[in-house]
Amino acid sequence: MTVRTVFIAEDEPLARDVLRDAVYAHPGLRLAGEAADGASALARIECIRPQIVFMDIQMPEMTGLEVLRRLSFTPAIVFTTAYDQYAVTAFELNAVDYLLKPFTRARFDAAVARLLEAPAPSREALGAALDAAAHPAPGRIERILVRDRGQIFPLATREIAYLKADAKYTAITARGQTFLVRIGISELEAQLDPARFMRIHRSALVNLDFVEAMKADDQSQLVIRMRDGAVLTASREASKVLRDMAI
Repeated sequence: MTVRTVFIAEDEPLARDVLRDAVYAHPGLRLAGEAADGASALARIECIRPQIVFMDIQMPEMTGLEVLRRLSFTPAIVFTTAYDQYAVTAFELNAVDYLLKPFTRARFDAAVARLLEAPAPSREALGAALDAAAHPAPGRIERILVRDRGQIFPLATREIAYLKADAKYTAITARGQTFLVRIGISELEAQLDPARFMRIHRSALVNLDFVEAMKADDQSQLVIRMRDGAVLTASREASKVLRDMAI
């Protein structure tokens, strides 16, 4: 079996411990070094030149993206991140893999299996991934990565029935389930198809394709009944817009 050298760039001690244990337990990997900040990671990676780098996005002194930009060679990259938007970038471009923290050993092994089977990305592909991660292009999204029972999978936006703000998260209802994502509802609204999704009040968006019926209450606000039985009340402003849309 070919053994690949690995470098871990991660500023969280617990996450670094988890990665180290996973590398030690994998017969196809050998740990070559670690760093807890971006500047140290850049210097040590350039010196060691590992074949695989597990790279945190947010680190002191220099971000993981900046480290990768400055490398003089192209190792296989696995982002370790707590932010879904970076995972979406990696998934869409298929140029790098990702581990969304907290991750399981099974997810780690799956990422490694993918790296061992696929060739390392070209410098151009890696550059495109970094550009997209650092400067996400505005526009509509067709899918969102969501978690369910230890798995991460893409959910098509057309399958979403409605979304509700939940503190720092957004609760997405689709396929008869509710998923929490670390993206604000306003940020999501800006990227969803306005012909399909409508903001009915400050903390809720509905997919009009999943609306069963609407009826005015005593305050002349529209009460919206969704296909799954959920009942949502539109604000006065949104109610007026919906009435104006009726033929």
